[in-house]
Amino acid sequence: MTASHDAPLATPDAVRALVGPVLDALADGVRERGGPLPSGGPSAVKALADVLPEHGVGPAAAAEVARVLAAGSADPADPWCAAHLHCPPLAVAVAADVAASALNPSMDSWDQAPAASAIERQVTDAVARLCYPAEPAADALVTTGGSESNLYGLLLAREKFGAVTPVCGRNAHHSVARAAWLLGLPRPVVVECRDDRVRPDALARALASVEGPTAVVATAGTTNSGAIDPLPEIAALRPDWLHVDAAYGGGLLFTERRELLRGMESADSVALDLHKFGWQPIAAGLFACRDGADLRIMDTNADYLNADDDTEAGLPDLLGRSLRTSRRPDAVKIAATLRALGRRGMGELVEACCTTARGVAAAITAHPDLELWAEPTLSTVVFRPKAACDVAALRRALLDEGKAVLGRARLDGLWLKLTLLHPHTTPGDYQPLLDLVAKAAR
Repeated sequence: MTASHDAPLATPDAVRALVGPVLDALADGVRERGGPLPSGGPSAVKALADVLPEHGVGPAAAAEVARVLAAGSADPADPWCAAHLHCPPLAVAVAADVAASALNPSMDSWDQAPAASAIERQVTDAVARLCYPAEPAADALVTTGGSESNLYGLLLAREKFGAVTPVCGRNAHHSVARAAWLLGLPRPVVVECRDDRVRPDALARALASVEGPTAVVATAGTTNSGAIDPLPEIAALRPDWLHVDAAYGGGLLFTERRELLRGMESADSVALDLHKFGWQPIAAGLFACRDGADLRIMDTNADYLNADDDTEAGLPDLLGRSLRTSRRPDAVKIAATLRALGRRGMGELVEACCTTARGVAAAITAHPDLELWAEPTLSTVVFRPKAACDVAALRRALLDEGKAVLGRARLDGLWLKLTLLHPHTTPGDYQPLLDLVAKAAR
């Protein structure tokens, strides 16, 4: 058989012929794993026999890779896989992503992505309105996630004010410092926190100590605990630029509890991630800007992609919509999900996770052998055994056994963390896990 016969293009019929065996292989791999994580640690994870053989095995490789991947994956659809902001994706999003992958639009010029560019524009307009309902000039971009969006926030601040000094809480995401480094900005001034939230008095002192313009990065949903910085108090300090990293907490915008994000409407820019509270396959980041004119600093020209005469003739210019050139049509799966569920449906899923978190927190409070760090703000529950034990070693032991994937949070000491992003679980699904942690500590 020739290589051309072993490599059919992604026509509907060719993809349909492979989807069934791939899904069967995924199910076989999940059964083989038998838990949220493969047991035995890194050395026990199996990979492919040979990723580049002299002669290929043909399209059956798709099912082979699927089985290996499923057997060796951390499964976010398992309730006990709850360490990170790593969500189980919705079926509607995965199905739409298959269509997008098969058609393979490249989002750097209109003639490669006519429909995908129109859908992306609808998504970004909707997100801009969600973040800034009272701002007619607001705009948004699709990104790979919070790290890229935080980079954009500091980039826009730098281009508008020059060599801004970033200021952020000790609770800020690590990408803030990395973005400052990439942009040639000073190392961020780090402000002390209380209960994983920036202290406004400490922030005021920090701003007063900085010479020149400042760019404050506030956090709405920290990675450690899900805490939300006091956004109204921060906005009242009137930094030259205010960026809110709401990659996690931005999901509250879909709910009736969006009041917890009050003050965010005063921010110049906002980071959101729908591969957290949005149940999208990675990547599904978004960057919203209060004044869309600020995004013009990313405009650039390449005659083969956005020639001036094409733009003047009415072809949309996509090149300035990202710092990337070739990029996936990630807005397609987002659009399918938003249309399927609507704002209310999205909000119900967010609320379900937060309700489960409150129930798990209550179970920890009632447990004789566990202690709760604080009541959850979002869907993150931070706790640890009351008995003196090596929390890090306990976590690794559960990982090695393949029984549970728990996170770690460095607050006042080291704590365990459950990040609950499975919208169909209940507190009862986690009671055996809490008992397992208590037993392991003993």
